[in-house]
Amino acid sequence: ILSVKRLFSLQASGVKVTDEVIAIFNDMKVRKAQANEDEKRRRKKAVLFCLSSDLKNIVLDDGKEILQGDLGTTVQDPYQHFVKMLPPDDCRYALYDATYETKETKKEDLVFIFWAPDSAPLKSKMIYASSKDAIKRKFEGIKHEWQVNGLEDLKDRHTLAEKLGGSSVVTLEGSPL
Repeated sequence: ILSVKRLFSLQASGVKVTDEVIAIFNDMKVRKAQANEDEKRRRKKAVLFCLSSDLKNIVLDDGKEILQGDLGTTVQDPYQHFVKMLPPDDCRYALYDATYETKETKKEDLVFIFWAPDSAPLKSKMIYASSKDAIKRKFEGIKHEWQVNGLEDLKDRHTLAEKLGGSSVVTLEGSPL
């Protein structure tokens, strides 16, 4: 267990966001109209980030991503697949590229999610919470932020729809609400 003194020294020293994490965010944020089919397939739909084992960096959580090319093949429902990727007993940061329709238009927006389940160790929740600003500062232009503390907050897609546009959202990931 980390001592309180050690925990505050981690806060003061600041957790760094790796260049790989920033590059992933920028790739997800910028949708290239002229992207070829291969580029579109490799584009990330959702990705998880975690703290490195030495607690000094925010890094890609290996293998915890959904690619656009997975949709309709290995992934039928991207939202449910994303929910299942979240560890039940530890914190994560996530980017989710939500596709939805309002009564007026079709939209795509990136959602920054801070996953801090009640079952996560207190130490983990404190370190992730105190490091959240470091990653948010690098993710410029995020319109939607969502802190989630348990699966009950996530399992119903209406909750995400509410974050995206309230009652004006009529579909999420192609499924009616």
